[in-house]
Amino acid sequence: MSWLIEVDRRSCMGAGLCNGSLPDVFRLVSGKAEPVESRIEPDEDVLDAADYCPYRAITITDQTTGEALAASD
Repeated sequence: MSWLIEVDRRSCMGAGLCNGSLPDVFRLVSGKAEPVESRIEPDEDVLDAADYCPYRAITITDQTTGEALAASD
């Protein structure tokens, strides 16, 4: 099982909460967040980071089921 992480760079304003809490999962490039790897093993901390994103720019999808576990607005 793996999850797909996507960051909507149009919505991201570079607050850095995701990168600050999970620098091994998210990085800032040109002032915007992006995942270090687009596919990861399931990790509840990544879901928390998506929930805490003030711009709701992070989407997490279960690759097996296609279910959106966290979705940008």
